[in-house]
Amino acid sequence: MTKGPVQYHSGAFPPREFDWPKLIPLLGPTAAAVARYDGILAAVPNPAVMLSPLTTQEAVLSSRIEGTQATFDEVLEFEAGGPVAERSPERVADIHEVLNYRRALREAERMMAELPLCLRVVCAAHRLLMDGVRGHGTSPGELRRVPNWIGPPGCPIEEARFVPLAAGDLPAAMTAWERFANEDGADRLVQLAILHAEFEALHPFLDGNGRLGRMLVPLFLWQAGLIRAPMFYLSADLEARREEYYERLLAVSRDGDWTGWCRFFLEATRRQAEANLEKARGILDLYASMKPRLHELTRSQYVVHALDWIFERPIFRSSDFVSSAGIPEPTARRLLSVLQRDGVLRALTPARGRRPAVLAFPDLLNVAEGARAF
Repeated sequence: MTKGPVQYHSGAFPPREFDWPKLIPLLGPTAAAVARYDGILAAVPNPAVMLSPLTTQEAVLSSRIEGTQATFDEVLEFEAGGPVAERSPERVADIHEVLNYRRALREAERMMAELPLCLRVVCAAHRLLMDGVRGHGTSPGELRRVPNWIGPPGCPIEEARFVPLAAGDLPAAMTAWERFANEDGADRLVQLAILHAEFEALHPFLDGNGRLGRMLVPLFLWQAGLIRAPMFYLSADLEARREEYYERLLAVSRDGDWTGWCRFFLEATRRQAEANLEKARGILDLYASMKPRLHELTRSQYVVHALDWIFERPIFRSSDFVSSAGIPEPTARRLLSVLQRDGVLRALTPARGRRPAVLAFPDLLNVAEGARAF
């Protein structure tokens, strides 16, 4: 007899008990890793600028878990106005999904300056996440009113892998989710693990649930005071362990295995906190080393202006730098010329006619990628 799809775990949220002896050994190391990462956030002069490449990388990887193919450099080059003629419409659509992820995260951060993590914030983020992209016609920002299920594309519900909660029960379930998000949990990291799994199991929207659920991770860590800015990048670890990630989520509803899921989530968070720390430290070290180097090269009083601008946009049009870096135009053009000649910047697309060059800052891109990719 063929087994049917796994059904949502009605009545089992929040979980009433855990095998705490299996979780307790992970709590200290994970919390310590997150705290060390937060320590480097405190040392970064302007995290929103300096860690901008990591935010974009998170958007790329979270979207890739859902099947998009856009790469980190493609997104930055597209945003810089690089040539798009050779890109397929599908790839351009992927890029827009990544850019929407960043917009949605920024909007949620803006709203949470005055609101707690709540359904209003979640719906506003979802509205931006789905704006103008595939799935935009599936009621962005509104809880679904029809059934949905998870399985191979186009499969009937009988062949689904998982069937979330019935649509009619979603308002009450999301109210319970919101209430739990704002309780004082026994452990904040375990509370976050439960929140993420429950959001994915409810699947409250017709599309975009996976990306939105991962976006909630830095927002909750920020609200809980574990990090000083909503900049925590979990998707690299989840993308590398995608099958286990999905299986652990499924086991919550299928087997009631909240403990196994929480173990997986805590281990992923620890690993990713360590990787985030390494990347953030690499960016900070690069910035510190570039200041004297650029001063030696250019003898310009605008070195810090130039560095801040380039760190926020490691792929950019030369004309954008000249017009918006806050540097006198002749000086800005001279700086670009010197930085290209010394190899700090590299032309991805040379200037041609009236079209400006598209330039890249390879050292920063390599730190963000975690490998020498440029």
